[in-house]
Amino acid sequence: MDKPKVTPKDFFLWAGAMIALYVSVFSLISLLFAYIDKTFPDALNYYVDPYSSGMRFSIASLIVLFPLFLVLMRFIRKDMVRDESRKDIWVRRWALVMTIFVAGASIAGDLIALVNTFLGGEITTRFFLKVVVVLLIASVGLMHFLADLWGYWFKFPERARYVGWGIGALILLTIGAGFIIMGSPNQIRLYRFDDQKVSDLQNIQYQIINYWQTKQKLPAKLSDLNDSLQNFSVPVDQQNGQQYRFEATGNTSFKLCATFNAETQTNSPYTTRAIPAPASMGEKGAPVSDNWFHGSGEVCFDRTIDPERYPPFTKSPPIK
Repeated sequence: MDKPKVTPKDFFLWAGAMIALYVSVFSLISLLFAYIDKTFPDALNYYVDPYSSGMRFSIASLIVLFPLFLVLMRFIRKDMVRDESRKDIWVRRWALVMTIFVAGASIAGDLIALVNTFLGGEITTRFFLKVVVVLLIASVGLMHFLADLWGYWFKFPERARYVGWGIGALILLTIGAGFIIMGSPNQIRLYRFDDQKVSDLQNIQYQIINYWQTKQKLPAKLSDLNDSLQNFSVPVDQQNGQQYRFEATGNTSFKLCATFNAETQTNSPYTTRAIPAPASMGEKGAPVSDNWFHGSGEVCFDRTIDPERYPPFTKSPPIK
């Protein structure tokens, strides 16, 4: 009996299905890792993505690619039901065996990493949970595709359907948890507006200090800070286009105010930030950490310039 031939349709259906499957699995693992990192933060990890970009990318990949995998597999299954010889084409066997190999290699690598970390005395809850995630997903993939290779799902199509619904429900729950953890797209946009406002206020504060060091007085209004030579213009609130509020409360004290959408998020990049302080010519300004925690609504930040920390600039004699 002649071996069934592989058509371009067969090749690209299986290639597309496997690519969609691998990226979906990788995205699922990355998403679960992100949840674990969020629940068990690492004290040594100084950078936390404030906008959950990795989490958002994993969710987007799952939303697009996992349904695509299901659709492609549906076409493949229909072809095999219509023509059983499609079960014996080499591209199907290669795809299944390769997936089984990848799943087995992942399990072995996972166990090696677990033993190695245990011997190094570095077992933590977050690491253990990540090992469990990879082990479970790889094991499920290994068993599923071994069963497919042995023809189990063709003998029991109803069970295959139940497994598919179960995996789909699990992925939907995982995606739903992501929206709960990182917030809705609209809420994330509001957080970004708040972070931009803090960044603007920091920039304005820097310019006010520089203005005081240069002129030994505070500006009467924010527009006094505009400087065409330095190409600086006072930023405005990008959310509503309004000016930030400035008020001089003394010879060296002032307040800056803005209206925020929410309280400071724990992973905001602008909760505290080292800002280079303007200093005398030839001197290097020491970084100063300012507190920019805020609540929702209008919040004012009171600041006082320390002349010892920010000494006035020495004026050069006029050029003759």
